Amino acid sequence: MSFKVWINQKRRVIMHNITKRVGSSYVEPTAEVGKSITIKTVLIIRPNHRLGNQLLTTPLVQEVEHTFPNCKIDLFVKGGVAYPVFENYKSIDKIYQLPRKPFSKLFKYVMCWVSIKRKKYDMVINGDKDSSSGRLLTNLAKAPLKVFGDVHEDIQNTYSDYLHISKYPVYNLRRYLSKLGYSEEKKPLPVLNLKLSETEVQKGREILNRLIKNKKPTICIYTNATGNKCYSEAWWESFYLKLQDEFSETHNIIEMLPIENISKINFKAPHFYSKDIREMGGIIANTSVFIAADNGVMHLASAALTPTVGLFSRDNQAIYGPYGNGSIALYTKVKTQNDCLATIQNLLS
Repeated sequence: MSFKVWINQKRRVIMHNITKRVGSSYVEPTAEVGKSITIKTVLIIRPNHRLGNQLLTTPLVQEVEHTFPNCKIDLFVKGGVAYPVFENYKSIDKIYQLPRKPFSKLFKYVMCWVSIKRKKYDMVINGDKDSSSGRLLTNLAKAPLKVFGDVHEDIQNTYSDYLHISKYPVYNLRRYLSKLGYSEEKKPLPVLNLKLSETEVQKGREILNRLIKNKKPTICIYTNATGNKCYSEAWWESFYLKLQDEFSETHNIIEMLPIENISKINFKAPHFYSKDIREMGGIIANTSVFIAADNGVMHLASAALTPTVGLFSRDNQAIYGPYGNGSIALYTKVKTQNDCLATIQNLLS
């Protein structure tokens, strides 16, 4: 473990211990309070710069849109990928973006917090229960209704998938609204959604057609990831050969390259490269299944509404696994490569 990673882990622990009681004195409103407040402006707080974490916020945004169809939503995030992720969400009014390195851009960092303090909202939602800055901002913001993001015991007892980082904020919101007198929502949870336009999907189809030049359906793999989530070249070489043996007669097998422009299978498959998140999503939307380790592009594939097979080297698929559209997470310390192939075969059939 690098010194930088070690410092960040210690910082998170310290900040969590400092802020874990923030909001504990907040009294949940009653149905009488709910009747007196019309929810037209909502602030959603998810200060994380990673692509995956911002895509994982899209179900919460959809839930707010569905519940309050005429409301305006502000997002408080970190980093620079929020704009392309939420580009086609018409309810998004403003995106506050914290700089990724706050101490190098201290003025901008402070002004983001000041902007939140100045504006009045009808509701504020913290999208991550473990975010210290999220709890602090929720406490700071001016709003009569605040969802701090804690997972309540009744949610844990009711929903087996409450651990999922994209699902529990929606369960929390539904629970909170029921306390306000809203009818209990029974619809299935929203899935991750990039909300690709027909034009974007068509452009992706054209790029894919230029790459493969046949009408067979396509399997797409993505061989990169960070840290110990990344599988070795030997693992991917073996898996790619098995994919070819199993599917090459009926399917194309292509590789999406990461921003580093590297390949764990040494560029043996037809491949494409793009830095445009929405273009990447448009291409993925035209494939039959997407296979990747746990990373932001795995969530991008899920948000493109493509069946996604997430390969997990760590036992945290209950928190980060892809879901919806037939997607599935596989813990590869338990599942063999042949098990993975059988799962892919089931998805394709």
